[in-house]
Amino acid sequence: MKFSYLFAKLIKKIHLPAIKNSYINKTAKVCSGSHVIESVIDSYSYVGNFSSVNNTYIGKFCSIADKCAIGGASHPLNWVSSSPVFHQGKNIMKKNFSHHDFNPYQKTTIGNDVWIGSNSLIKSGITIENGAVIGMGSIVTKNVGAYEIWAGNPAKLIRKRFSEGEINMLQNSKWWEWDEHTLAEKSKYFNDIEKFLERLGE
Repeated sequence: MKFSYLFAKLIKKIHLPAIKNSYINKTAKVCSGSHVIESVIDSYSYVGNFSSVNNTYIGKFCSIADKCAIGGASHPLNWVSSSPVFHQGKNIMKKNFSHHDFNPYQKTTIGNDVWIGSNSLIKSGITIENGAVIGMGSIVTKNVGAYEIWAGNPAKLIRKRFSEGEINMLQNSKWWEWDEHTLAEKSKYFNDIEKFLERLGE
């Protein structure tokens, strides 16, 4: 039992994360085997094991589970071919028959305190707003509103986490921008939204 545990830990260490042209806050974490390219990951957010993040802004306190794919390249659908060898820029084949103007990388934006379940696919160019939850195995092709829960293939709105009034108060509080001292003080109310909202003005 002990040997298998140590072996599993060793294997995880071998699959180091790959980070290219990205900013990762010192309090954020990118786990084993994940790739982060041309992206920003803000404070106290993490990306789980074997996930890929491309051309994406990830806000604060986000939880990205294992084996998620966020962002990535798009392809021209109204051309003769969708292959990247027919537009400008480098590609995996290292060959360009033509150099037509096309930008395959659309910016994906993930707000603060977003939870994305394992094996989720997030289409490039969409926005997932603050406090949203994406169920495991979902394929998200549309923008997701604040504090909404989406799931499925394609993902659809299941319900909102809180009432409209509570959502507005949470949005206006911008608690994710508080300093660590304030977070430590106020976090004792984080398990009770009513108490938290009552004490916002204190």
